[in-house]
Amino acid sequence: MLTITDLSLQRGGIWLLDRVNVTVQSGERVALVGANGAGKSSLFQLLLGQLAQEQGEVSLPGGCRIAHMAQELEASERTARDFVLDGDRQLRRLEAELAQAEAAGDDHAQARLHGELDLHEAWSAPRRAEALIRGLGFADSDVDRPVSAFSGGWRIRLNLAQALMCPSDLLLLDEPTNHLDLDACLWLEGWLRKYPGTLLFISHDRDFMDRVASHVVHFDRHKLVLYTGNYSAFEHQRSERLAQQQAGYERQQARIAEIQRFIDRFKAKATKARQAQSRVKALGRMEQIAPAHVDSPFEFAFPVAEKVSSPLLAIRQGQAGHGDRVVLRALNLSLLPGSRIGLLGPNGAGKSTLIDALRGESTLLGGERTAGENLAVGYFAQHQLEALDLDASPFLHLQRLAPRASEQSIRNFLGGFDFHGDEALSPIRTFSGGEKARVALATIAWQRPNLLLLDEPTNHLDLEMRQALTMALQNFEGAIVVVSHDRHLLRNTVDDFWLVSDGRVVPYDGDLDDYERWLAERRKAADEGARAPASADAERDRRQPAEAGGSANGLSADERKARKRAEAELRQKLSPYRKRQTALEKDMETLQQALAELERALAEPDLYDAASKDRLKSLLASQADHKSRLEAVELEWLEVSETVESMEAELA
Repeated sequence: MLTITDLSLQRGGIWLLDRVNVTVQSGERVALVGANGAGKSSLFQLLLGQLAQEQGEVSLPGGCRIAHMAQELEASERTARDFVLDGDRQLRRLEAELAQAEAAGDDHAQARLHGELDLHEAWSAPRRAEALIRGLGFADSDVDRPVSAFSGGWRIRLNLAQALMCPSDLLLLDEPTNHLDLDACLWLEGWLRKYPGTLLFISHDRDFMDRVASHVVHFDRHKLVLYTGNYSAFEHQRSERLAQQQAGYERQQARIAEIQRFIDRFKAKATKARQAQSRVKALGRMEQIAPAHVDSPFEFAFPVAEKVSSPLLAIRQGQAGHGDRVVLRALNLSLLPGSRIGLLGPNGAGKSTLIDALRGESTLLGGERTAGENLAVGYFAQHQLEALDLDASPFLHLQRLAPRASEQSIRNFLGGFDFHGDEALSPIRTFSGGEKARVALATIAWQRPNLLLLDEPTNHLDLEMRQALTMALQNFEGAIVVVSHDRHLLRNTVDDFWLVSDGRVVPYDGDLDDYERWLAERRKAADEGARAPASADAERDRRQPAEAGGSANGLSADERKARKRAEAELRQKLSPYRKRQTALEKDMETLQQALAELERALAEPDLYDAASKDRLKSLLASQADHKSRLEAVELEWLEVSETVESMEAELA
């Protein structure tokens, strides 16, 4: 489908690619990853004919139809539906030709064009456009609103819908999830997995790449390296490569040790709750892929305030909304030190409204908000980037908050956010969205909050900065409430979820996989509409217990015998699962002991002498093997444990 041969590319005198070769087969879904400025967007411009290479060839099949997501924000007066339909350029061409034929009274041309429109399925185009608009989070009433009535983020969603509307053989998407909420991300994943053409996309959302990508192309030191598999597979393969080369070994081990402390800490707290188990699994995966991020330029923390109150914040009998419109009712919430809450809920349900209510903003329409004496809030939202002083440098933003701080301490702090040298002293006016987001996060961390309220904190951040933010939030000792479409961040930083839906905020006992199923069922129910009253009555009647011919529990003697037989069969089926559960627990204990021995051996200083190179390699290989086996055993144990719990619940 796409063949790149001996390609060299530069922009502004800076070499981006040097004699690279890569082949993408038809139907593959390829994620492009690499540092900001590595050349990912430039490659898209090259494919679109907007940029010329220095040497080499880029080959596409003849007649290849390319669709891409426009980055410009158009303030059109066309309706959202018409704007999205404009993405199907062939449809619009045929419609224009038909209008001309009708004006000229050319019956022959009209007949031919009607046939072509029928083959193009023009009759279903408005319905397909509306489905795209709804899938990306718009309300049904939005389809007839002019594009100019939407904010910048929603116009970007319309640009995405327009690209998806365009029939194509090659689809190019640059940061398609950047302004989407979690619901829209999940919908887009499903759409792209069914896309029949070849997909190239740039993303910093690792879960999105895991669910969509079949291959990964890594922009690494002016080269392109193609990996088979999704982003997690890329991380594992790159980790193995770096470990084999022993490049930066000591830094790798320090990062792994840091993550191991998180794993140990949360394993000690883990219960049988699905979210706790999911977090243990996610943290275990982070340990394995740590070496892939050894060269990250980011390393920072959120220092916590010296004084803390308990509770930090409480709302009693609260109402939240906008003006006269109440969005959330009966709010009874309390945040304690160490609370780690992720907010889930459909688009427009009130998650950002709740964040503002927690801050004490005007969205809190009623009720009592009680703030602890030592409450210190750190708040991040996208609109805060607009409130930054564009003529001030990152250094000046922090210095204004602490005039007595030394220059070196401010520079050291900014270095963790990859602001070094002159960049730390440069006005942020020319900074990218990601760089401004880093300034905003640095400003929050500098103020030592004990409660972080984060509304989509990963927008504009690249993969390495997202990873560093995840690590910093894991180590934060205060309370966190976060809204994010980045599922990797949610899995690895929150302990509990609150569901914001239907005007309420309630604890959610499931994990993100359960939430995805809940959303799918909700969408299905909305599509099907309410069932007929007669069907509802029939269902209610079906659920009523028998009123005659039975004992107190509604069962006859024969039915009670049958139930006892069924329970005996269930207990018989349960027995091997219990035995397997016990065996797996013993295997985990054995593997953990073996790993502890290996780690003690790897801590010996003499092991890193040249003479011990072979032994070091052997121990590292053994450590990797034991960790892989332990993860497999833990995963099986979790699955078996869930089966046991489910079967025991049937017997209860």
